Amino acid sequence: MARRSFGVKNRQMREVMLSDEIVTLSPLCPDDVEAHLTGEDELLIRWLNGGPGTREGVEAYFRHCWEQWDSAGPLRAFGIRVGTDAALAGTIDLRFAEEGLAPGQVNVAYGLYPFWRGRGLATRAVLLASQYAAGEGGEEAVIQVEPENSASAAVARRAGFTRGEQPHSKDGRRFDRYIRDLRVAPQ
Repeated sequence: MARRSFGVKNRQMREVMLSDEIVTLSPLCPDDVEAHLTGEDELLIRWLNGGPGTREGVEAYFRHCWEQWDSAGPLRAFGIRVGTDAALAGTIDLRFAEEGLAPGQVNVAYGLYPFWRGRGLATRAVLLASQYAAGEGGEEAVIQVEPENSASAAVARRAGFTRGEQPHSKDGRRFDRYIRDLRVAPQ
């Protein structure tokens, strides 16, 4: 069961904390920059980031994420945290508005740092983020995966997503799309 401690006021939005007792999701913040840069590897660069992070670029993006929490914007970026020290194991973000999404759809994107992979943490994070998205009015969660990214597709399937159509991006890349109805309880 996820603990939800978010509120209507913007300041309280930064206080969101979701946990299943193994994984905790809380908003990404500027203090996470160093851990992210340390954890970034070629798989994150290829599948999620699109290019190697620079300190300036990651700082700017994390500030943007923090501002989105302040303004209740369409991006909700979480740190995936593990253990009593809440070590940053990766990131997961929800986009409540994005080109190619139908009304009520929420895009889910995630990535773990190498040390944390293969432990089921990404699946747990997707389940927690999906609960949050449903609580915020999301009707369907969407995960878009490049066909060669079998690990990410496996996470989507384990989290109860089913394969949908295969859209192309503006640059012509093809994605496998996985969808989960957020209006029904997970099995």
